[in-house]
Amino acid sequence: MIRISVNAISKRYKHYPTHWARLSEWLSLGRIEGHEARNVLNHINFVIHDGESVGIVGQNGAGKSTLLKILTGTTKPTSGTVDVHGEVAALLELGMGFHPDFSGRQNAIMGCQMRGMNGTEIEAEMDNIIAFAELSHCIDKPIKTYSSGMQMRLAFSVATCKRPDVLIVDEALSVGDAYFQHKSMARIRQFKEQGTSLLFVSHDPAAVKTLCDRAILLDDGVLIKDGRPDDILDYYNAMIAKREKDEEIQQVENEQGVRVTRSGNKKVELNRIELLNEAERPTRAFQIGERATLQITFTKHETVTDATIGLLIRDRLGNDVFGTNTFHLDTCLPDPPGEYCLNFDLGLELGTGNYSITIASHTLDSHVSDNHDWWDQALVFQMVPNNAHAFIGIANLPVTARLSASS
Repeated sequence: MIRISVNAISKRYKHYPTHWARLSEWLSLGRIEGHEARNVLNHINFVIHDGESVGIVGQNGAGKSTLLKILTGTTKPTSGTVDVHGEVAALLELGMGFHPDFSGRQNAIMGCQMRGMNGTEIEAEMDNIIAFAELSHCIDKPIKTYSSGMQMRLAFSVATCKRPDVLIVDEALSVGDAYFQHKSMARIRQFKEQGTSLLFVSHDPAAVKTLCDRAILLDDGVLIKDGRPDDILDYYNAMIAKREKDEEIQQVENEQGVRVTRSGNKKVELNRIELLNEAERPTRAFQIGERATLQITFTKHETVTDATIGLLIRDRLGNDVFGTNTFHLDTCLPDPPGEYCLNFDLGLELGTGNYSITIASHTLDSHVSDNHDWWDQALVFQMVPNNAHAFIGIANLPVTARLSASS
């Protein structure tokens, strides 16, 4: 079943450079155009099915929040149509719909009424709303006395007091403390397992990868890409790093035949990557705790000062596991042009499963300032069990257990 269908929607705002320009257009009954049209969204199309979770990513000003407002009916599109089937719960701008002089309880009641709940339903849910938000000590105080985190707690609790067919969440969760963020994410996951469709806007790649089956990338009001969260976020990362016209963003195949993102100006070009075992032989399978060498050959096409090469290990879900680079390791790369070989010696204390390695060359500690060559998922390897003690998770931390008599 299709829950949301977005058909060629565009949103255009009028911008008047001066008050006189607005007045002249008004007095001329539109014969004189004193405004400039600004397209916030341009011909957006996508469909979300029942139970599907979709993340929307993009830089500030890309049109993400405007899109959500159109989907919730807060704003009308200039052209195009939106069809939403089922009950929708939305958590958009922080405090949206709250009256600052009313108490938390009164605002919660109004929020439930806006969701179409009657008095009996609201009374039945109110204790649960207050308990989930953990605001019993101040629920009858004016909302203007609440911190931003407290407002977010109440807003989320109201929006999710009943499982909706569609849940729309903007960046509001980012203002909460870590404890409540985990609590909120657990409820969202529960709704997702029960069949709720999720539309989620976030600048947190880990949250998008964890919650979403699919991601949509917006840039300057245009839908650039729609696909797997890993692929979309890698491409988005390359877009953020792109600063010069000679920087390319390419879709290339890695050794497994998977199309991945590669970007940069190629001043320092990464030629080859290899993962060697302790016998210095290339391999793609390692036992837990085994040592390995990541060997990277690269070419400096011109003199580059403060060049850095780094690695990033991700698990099969695309979550970052470990990353470092020569800048953090106090290893200086030569400035002159030439071909070089760099080795990273690693102790693979990782849990069983598949992992990917992303490699990058840039300036100093971040690729955002000057991205030479960013190669996503350049290599994939597997961790297999050994005969040592078992553990749970992806990190095999050094642990000992000591027993002593209780005093």
